[in-house]
Amino acid sequence: MVRHWKSLVSGLLGLGLAVNGLAMLGAPFAWYEAVPGVVKTGPFNSHFVRDVGAAYLVSGAALLVFARRPRAWPALWAAAGFLILHGGVHLFDTLCGRSTLADLAGDLPGVFGPALVAALLAVRAAREA
Repeated sequence: MVRHWKSLVSGLLGLGLAVNGLAMLGAPFAWYEAVPGVVKTGPFNSHFVRDVGAAYLVSGAALLVFARRPRAWPALWAAAGFLILHGGVHLFDTLCGRSTLADLAGDLPGVFGPALVAALLAVRAAREA
């Protein structure tokens, strides 16, 4: 039962991140315009959106691998690493005045939530290994 919930959570998060990464890679301008708050971060840069999309795709794939193969728990650390660092960039931008506290609060579900979930999964999986 314990393995089941971790696999389910990891699989759902991984799928969401992978789909987001594929959207960023395949339709960067549509992604840029569709995601709330992104247009406030600066002008559209296709290369940058695709770079971040590649990181999201790899993170999603790592979570999906763990969902299928719990012994592949080190993959969680790769996913959590990117997601935590990405959240750190958002926090840094707020602390430096490049974005507002309202922007940071808006990032809670889409930026900080996945980072926290991936980090918790990674820590639990490492302890159980």
